[in-house]
Amino acid sequence: MKSILLREIKSFFGSPIGYLVIAIFLLLNGLFLWVFDGEFNILNSGFADLTPFFTLSPWILIFLIPAVTMRSFSDEKKQGTIELLMTKPISIWEIVGGKFFGAFLLIVISILPTFIYVYVLYGLGMPEGNIDMGSTMGSYFGLLFLIAAYTSIGIFTSTLSENQIVAFIVSVFLCFIFYYGFQGVASQIKSLEDIIALFGMDFHFKSMSRGVIDTRDVLYFVSITIAFLSVTVYKLKSLKS
Repeated sequence: MKSILLREIKSFFGSPIGYLVIAIFLLLNGLFLWVFDGEFNILNSGFADLTPFFTLSPWILIFLIPAVTMRSFSDEKKQGTIELLMTKPISIWEIVGGKFFGAFLLIVISILPTFIYVYVLYGLGMPEGNIDMGSTMGSYFGLLFLIAAYTSIGIFTSTLSENQIVAFIVSVFLCFIFYYGFQGVASQIKSLEDIIALFGMDFHFKSMSRGVIDTRDVLYFVSITIAFLSVTVYKLKSLKS
């Protein structure tokens, strides 16, 4: 798995893709949080709070992560190297794991510079340091799990077609359904709202954002991630047979 992971990382940073992903994520967040007037502008809110960042980031990542993962297996299938990859002396789980962690690490690297926001807000608080660190760290923790879930979905959809655009569109659709779709349906069915909402990532991400890490939220994201990686392995095994 290590060899696949290193190959993915070298691929991302050996081309403009890695730098572009990081730049786009930071630029979009920076503009909405600090420059553009609107509900996400932290300076206009009057509160030393990163809630706007954690509200905006999942929506940006819905498009950004599929753009990173769409080539994972689609490109291998298009170039005809998928068969060669499958003959390597490593298991399919190791291949999928390497692809997954390569994309996951790239996105994690892109969010690391946003800790500067925490430092800035810490200084802007009245009095200085008046920021809810428990909620902030809980939100970052939740964001990591959300990234893992999105990435597993993107890796899976990349096995469905050799066309990267198709993989991207399907991945965006599935990420949207799992993040907000269940919440949208729940809001229309009041009698079952609490039950349906439990199936959506939005509910569990917001739960973590309160600063209390509930094992049910962790298990939810871990289950989603493992489920999509398992389906990816099953799909690759069907190609191999």
